[in-house]
Amino acid sequence: MKFARLGEPGNETPVVIDGEHTFDLSAVTSDVNGDFLADDPVGRTRAALDAGSLTEIPDAASLRIGSPIARPSAVICIGQNYAAHARESGSEPPTVPIMFLKTPNTVVGPDDTVTIPRGSEKTDWEVELGIVIGTRAAYLDSPDEAAAHIAGYVVANDVSERAFQMEVSGGQWSKGKIAFGFNPTGPWLVTPDEVDAENLQLRSWVNGEARQDSNTNDMIFDVPTIVHHLSQYVTLEPGDLILTGTPQGVAFGGKFPYLKAGDVVEVEIEGLGRQRQEFVAWEAQK
Repeated sequence: MKFARLGEPGNETPVVIDGEHTFDLSAVTSDVNGDFLADDPVGRTRAALDAGSLTEIPDAASLRIGSPIARPSAVICIGQNYAAHARESGSEPPTVPIMFLKTPNTVVGPDDTVTIPRGSEKTDWEVELGIVIGTRAAYLDSPDEAAAHIAGYVVANDVSERAFQMEVSGGQWSKGKIAFGFNPTGPWLVTPDEVDAENLQLRSWVNGEARQDSNTNDMIFDVPTIVHHLSQYVTLEPGDLILTGTPQGVAFGGKFPYLKAGDVVEVEIEGLGRQRQEFVAWEAQK
């Protein structure tokens, strides 16, 4: 099942995509949020579809696509989770997951414009598989328990400013990760029954030129391991978003230039959809 949110920022309508048809989910939930995801979203939605109680949105294709999840309470990220990316960053692959945070207001629609931060010269792209939490997870006993706590998966672009991340960071990465809009997400939240998270192709392009091309089977720490590991340190709440790392092929590796105003980035994950963002220069608000 595919959930999405359509409409202008702050006024998105929750929807379910059923084949070629898009239905308004407002009769079932006010939003694709933690409360909805923790309360049998697939079963409730299927019952409403079968009962014919959902209204089709005929002009869905003309509407802005928002993030498929409402603003999460936390965005938790795993760094250097592909060996080749770790090495292009100048590091050996980690032996335990590296964790850092993005702020919730980084989460925006998959095709929204992204502003390059003031003073940035090293804005970068990162296609990533995102995990959306469905039920609270704390101190899981084993990775085998992780699946019961996952509501679905999304495409994410972990946009990064590398000078902020590495050069003026004070040893932490988040300064380069938390600019507003630095986490385009979606277009869909796809439920686990439709996703083989351990075998998905990830790709990215800049101005139509290929950058990243890899597979989640190259992740150092797989999805169950990540969820189990994080649950030992943080209580994962319904609707929270976990980014699982990016493969090689980013500007930080030195092979490609960093982004500038006017550049267009596209990222895609097999079965989860495709994003497109134009990057624009920062301007003072009047």
